[in-house]
Amino acid sequence: MKPWKKALLTVLVLLIAIAIWQRYKPLPEGVGEAGPPRSAHQVALLVDDTWSDAQGDRHFDQAIFDEYFRLIGQARKLVVVDMFLFNTFAGDSGSAHRPLSEQLTEALLARHQAVPGLRVLVITDPFNTLYGGVQAPQLERLREAGIPVVFTSLPRLRDSNPSWSAPWRVCCQWFGNSAGGGWLPNPTGGDEVTLRTYLSLLNFKANHRKTLVVDEGDDWTALVTSANAHDASSAHSNIALRFSGAVALDVLHSELAVARWSGAEVGGDWPAAPSKTGDDALPHLRLLTEGAIRDALLATVSEARQGEQLDVGVFYLSHRRLVRALAEAQQRGVRVRLLLDPNKDAFGREKNGVPNRQVAWELHDAGAAVRWCATTGEQCHTKMLLRFPAADSDRPARLILGSANYTRRNLDNLNLETSVEWVAGTDDPVISEARSTFERRWSNPDDMLFSLPYEAYEDTSYWRVALYRIMEFTGWSTF
Repeated sequence: MKPWKKALLTVLVLLIAIAIWQRYKPLPEGVGEAGPPRSAHQVALLVDDTWSDAQGDRHFDQAIFDEYFRLIGQARKLVVVDMFLFNTFAGDSGSAHRPLSEQLTEALLARHQAVPGLRVLVITDPFNTLYGGVQAPQLERLREAGIPVVFTSLPRLRDSNPSWSAPWRVCCQWFGNSAGGGWLPNPTGGDEVTLRTYLSLLNFKANHRKTLVVDEGDDWTALVTSANAHDASSAHSNIALRFSGAVALDVLHSELAVARWSGAEVGGDWPAAPSKTGDDALPHLRLLTEGAIRDALLATVSEARQGEQLDVGVFYLSHRRLVRALAEAQQRGVRVRLLLDPNKDAFGREKNGVPNRQVAWELHDAGAAVRWCATTGEQCHTKMLLRFPAADSDRPARLILGSANYTRRNLDNLNLETSVEWVAGTDDPVISEARSTFERRWSNPDDMLFSLPYEAYEDTSYWRVALYRIMEFTGWSTF
């Protein structure tokens, strides 16, 4: 064999070996774990709704960040924030946004200054600097005030796009980046960026979590949500759960693990992790991260019985095992309802409907009821599954919500994600609020337009079905 062929073969074998290892390597500490079921108190569902009236005017009813800021504003011992999007990037979506990133920055700075000795820790994703290609003014202000800001070490995670990430790890990751400007258009608008920003972006991985942990009086409180502190996301429909008790400490120690393996010095006198012993008594709550979210979703769907109802409201639905499980549930007599984002709006840019319209076609043909969120520039960003028992059953209801979309990247230990599972009786206030939220968005009461029928965005293109399946399988996608 000629020397150049041997060299080429050696490089190819090396890249394949790197791709396989980085796809299946051991997970970092705390990733893909489920906490034990625990009792919880002060549990409340928080909802951000966006809808249009009969004249086409858009309206908002928002609760999540009001509670987020209230919790920060009363903390006296600690505040731990993990937030995927924490920036003012707006793309081409205009300027009529709530300034969430600035509001969160001001809330943290004000409380840090007002309470000497308060421990504040912020964990976020490198996307907020476009992987080192731009400045992040809000995060810089926090650091200048003495608040630690931890950028998640994404290379520690498994690779979701191995056909690109393997050569990137060999050739490109060593060059770092520069916020001094570049020659390529900024994908989020604003100043031009370097090629290195795009080379990092193509790894398509993220710390996608959205959590808050604070002390509240003599207790510990956490908030887990689908909402980002991102100005251009402020009009999105979202959902959150606020709760107090030992599960809040489960969330805290899950976040501290990320900070540690991302290189942060987080030693010191943190609250002790609670016992791993659970409590199955109803109602109960448990923390789910990454692959444990997938397992809980699959178990909830596969255990659904004839006469029960599964309500799914989610921004992205593409995970093949979950799609099949939903179809099988419908076929055995479970009432499956899907309220999906039409995947057409992305901060001023129009998308092609992949993957939701292709999955909706499949599940609609299987008998599931499908409606589309009636978005007008914003996104239907909720991630929620509710299983409700039949009227003559004594089984509890089960609610799963949080940051994770229902995709391979979000559920198969690739992105970082945090969700929670609440199991309670059918008359529980949180379950009742989750049901009414879904029903309101499904039924459009009082001339409030939340959703549209399946036919509004029906897409029966076999080409786009093939495209979705290839993108989901290879990782060459943003979902």
